[in-house]
Amino acid sequence: MNVQLNLRMDKPSFLTWVQEREGRYELERGRVMMTTGGSRRHGIITRRLAAALEKCLDGDQWTVLTSDFGVDLGADTVRYPDVVVDVASGAPEDLTASSPVLVAEVLSPSSATYDLGDKAADYLKSTTLVAYLVLAQDEAKAWVWVRGASGFSPGPTMITGPNATIRVATLGVDIDLAEIYAGISD
Repeated sequence: MNVQLNLRMDKPSFLTWVQEREGRYELERGRVMMTTGGSRRHGIITRRLAAALEKCLDGDQWTVLTSDFGVDLGADTVRYPDVVVDVASGAPEDLTASSPVLVAEVLSPSSATYDLGDKAADYLKSTTLVAYLVLAQDEAKAWVWVRGASGFSPGPTMITGPNATIRVATLGVDIDLAEIYAGISD
């Protein structure tokens, strides 16, 4: 869930401000948005996805980060996805990804429309992004956008079922949904 605060600021001010705050916030078109924490299931899926990505990717080339690390999406927007894959060459003190290649969100009941709508539109504008993944909490299901030769398709590919695999060939990523959802989905 996102709650709009009556607070507007530019990106540099936001990045300084958010470092001094408890809780989770994003900057959307200059407006500060408070985000809530997720359920246990949300946390498990996020952790397992990050671990699966770390197994697939070359750690000398890529860094897998979770929701404490931002993605700069233009002049007035900073988001904190559940998982982001960035180049490993970023500076340790960076507050946002240098060149994010993969971003993933795990749906919460209140975030489905937002994660599949406005957030997807924002992420898919990134020139460095190769894939945007959205994973369901209640079943082995993912919506996957992968950049092709002519860019991203207008809509996602839906991957469903415990035997399905999320494939991002350009990154050498194959993630079995069974590994992500073991013991937590119906």
